[in-house]
Amino acid sequence: MTNQPSPMRAQPETPFPRRSLLYVPGDSLRKIEKAAALDADTLILDLEDGVARSQKEAARAVVGEALARLDFGPRERLVRLNHPTHGMIEAELAATLPSPPHGYVLPKVEAASELLDLDARLAQAEQARGLAQGSLTIFAMIETARGLLRLGEIAASTLRLAGLIFGAEDFTADVGAIRSPGGVELLYARSSLVITAAAYGLHAVDAVYLELDNLAGLEEECALGRGLGFGGKTAIHPRQLPVINQAFTPAPAEVARAQALVNAFAAHQAQGTGVFVYEGKMVDQPVIVAAQRLLARMAQITPLAPTAPPPK
Repeated sequence: MTNQPSPMRAQPETPFPRRSLLYVPGDSLRKIEKAAALDADTLILDLEDGVARSQKEAARAVVGEALARLDFGPRERLVRLNHPTHGMIEAELAATLPSPPHGYVLPKVEAASELLDLDARLAQAEQARGLAQGSLTIFAMIETARGLLRLGEIAASTLRLAGLIFGAEDFTADVGAIRSPGGVELLYARSSLVITAAAYGLHAVDAVYLELDNLAGLEEECALGRGLGFGGKTAIHPRQLPVINQAFTPAPAEVARAQALVNAFAAHQAQGTGVFVYEGKMVDQPVIVAAQRLLARMAQITPLAPTAPPPK
């Protein structure tokens, strides 16, 4: 039986910054080879929407070969499966587990049972292959109204769950919303996902941005996402990676201020002072917690994904 996580579990430690998560079509070994050297924190080798129905079997073989042969360096490697209703998961796992990725992405999740079924399959695979139990992670994509309404149930389903990914386009179509430049129609869904992820210690990943030539628009959406609490964003093209990486990396001024706050807090604690004034503002425990989290986040970000300014 799968252990039920505590609603207050802490954010799991991971070596992967998960700022930028790039979808790579699973039926193109050439594209996967190129992606293996890109500045993406996470690569999602796609067996679902990025692959035509007629190429599903070929894509499974390509992704299996790529996992076995390519050097991905320190990048996180995930495989996006097809939804269980398509009946492909057994074949997809058989093709990709011989050289296992770090985890799997399950699309259009609407119930905890879907994750529990995948959890059981992965547990069996780990046992059969001598892998550490729980080493294969799961990311759940929330792309429908039903999935959004069951966020709590989904988030609490399995300790193997590492994060929630928002799928804006499918969600918009499902609820009949009309997309707008500011994305106000998705604000409730985005906020709900972030809040649930925080409550259950999961990584929150924002949706893709479809306008490939509008990097200014991507930058604005990244700023909105980070402001809401997302830790990263999915990408569909390499040119989007510098913008996303920079947006989800704390700026030097933010880091310096957070460190100064933590230092000031330590000094006041040593003097027996709780609440204190810093730069004309009252500082109490929640402010310090936020500063500590920012510093921890910065320490997690590695040289893998540089933060050079995005192209003009």
